[in-house]
Amino acid sequence: MTRLYDLFLKGGPVMWPILGLSILAISCALDRAWFWFRLLTQEDRIVHDVLDAARYDLQKAAEIADYAKFLPIGRFLLAPLKLKQPTPETFRLAMEAAGDKEFVQMRKGDKLLETIVALAPLLGLLGTVTGLIGTFNNLNIGGGGSSLEASKAAAGIGEALITTAAGMIVAILALIIFRVQVTLQSQQMEYFSEVGSQLELIYRQVWYESSTPNSHHALPSSTAYQSDSLSVEEY
Repeated sequence: MTRLYDLFLKGGPVMWPILGLSILAISCALDRAWFWFRLLTQEDRIVHDVLDAARYDLQKAAEIADYAKFLPIGRFLLAPLKLKQPTPETFRLAMEAAGDKEFVQMRKGDKLLETIVALAPLLGLLGTVTGLIGTFNNLNIGGGGSSLEASKAAAGIGEALITTAAGMIVAILALIIFRVQVTLQSQQMEYFSEVGSQLELIYRQVWYESSTPNSHHALPSSTAYQSDSLSVEEY
């Protein structure tokens, strides 16, 4: 730990903003890790319960979704289920609006990570430049250099290399976190689309189409039999 602290001090003043960026990246990673852990470990069960309940009782399905509204999938499923006898178009529109809202929330932290990815290497480059400036200032061109000057020049080169490495490490860390999050977001968009289609299909088949009266009804079998009997008697 002491060695790491000494190495940090040798990096010069530019190491402090790089340290700040690393703390922000780690904080964002922990926050997003907890978000995705809760969602991915519970959403399949919630979807299964809501879809099963929707086939028999929409009110029960809405209650299950409302109970799970602390998760994006719960709020997504609750949006159309809480409507009162909507048309399929309104049902779908409510899901799409809720899905768009949840996808915005899922992208939380993306801008911060993108900023860290872009800024950390620049800070490392800045530390490189300042370290080299210090190195050249401590060089005695054309004169016999003392051991003290050589030590100062080495310290300047060390500062340049340390800040460059630190900036690259922080940028790589933030980039990994960002790419993992983008991948999870893409998977969730596909999952939400699939679940939404299943829920809409259940609503159309079980609740909407079955409650809509048909404009053309076939004659019951008993009526058809009576008509045939009358025709026989008339004949």
